[in-house]
Amino acid sequence: MSNAFKVQLDGGPYALAAGSDGAMWVTLVHGGAIARVSATGEVTTYPVGESSRPSIIAAGPDAALWFTCAGDDRIGRITTMGELSSFELPRGSAPFGIAAGPDDALWFTTMSSGEIVRIGVDGEISCQTAVGGMPSMITKGPDDALWFTLNETGAVGRLTVDGSLTVRELPTAAAGPVGIAATHDDAVWFTEIRADKVGRIPVNDAIQELDLPGKPHAVVADPTDGVWVSLWGADQIARISGEGEVVTIDLPPGSEPHGLAIGPDGACWVALECGFVLKMPT
Repeated sequence: MSNAFKVQLDGGPYALAAGSDGAMWVTLVHGGAIARVSATGEVTTYPVGESSRPSIIAAGPDAALWFTCAGDDRIGRITTMGELSSFELPRGSAPFGIAAGPDDALWFTTMSSGEIVRIGVDGEISCQTAVGGMPSMITKGPDDALWFTLNETGAVGRLTVDGSLTVRELPTAAAGPVGIAATHDDAVWFTEIRADKVGRIPVNDAIQELDLPGKPHAVVADPTDGVWVSLWGADQIARISGEGEVVTIDLPPGSEPHGLAIGPDGACWVALECGFVLKMPT
């Protein structure tokens, strides 16, 4: 059983990803930096640009961490040794979600220009698919397609690596989907921040929804069963079992929980925009 702990991080911790070095890597959206938090809580910070607004971060197929800079329209890359590089995008793109695909590349969303984009580990962009609707977060699904939320159109999209696009409207209108994650049950889960719900899409079945008040924001699969969800508006974390049982954990008022990630030992980590990251007990 791992011990829970809290680490202070100035600059607005927003999203996290586990690195190949066993550490947790965190975007500091207001501080324009990436932080490395070791398994025992030691912190190292790497500036990436005052107005960069680093947002979502993901482990890449090259053992580096890749992140979006929504403020200055770049895709960033940082090695586990702290070596930084970046790749410029067209002005006004506003990249946000990013995930490793099934094809040894990264796929990301652009909120303003409304595209799903493929970038190789060499920085070359080789695929851009217009989807509109403010695409937000993205994940590789259990079917090796890219699944993403369309925040403004209230839909979830699916894009294969060869360019086949499917968009499915959600049962609840104006749901404002944001977070999305693939799980162990051959399904994709997503959050509906405006509708106070989480959704589940079995790959070849109908969309299911579950009420979860508190403005659900991010979702991540638990290694044992079910999912974890950050409740941004309620200052809570929720765990939903595979059978749909919900357990909520209260956080201090004003925490603003956003990103979630699973560490090497199976513990769930959460970024609190108020200035902390938490490692939950396993």
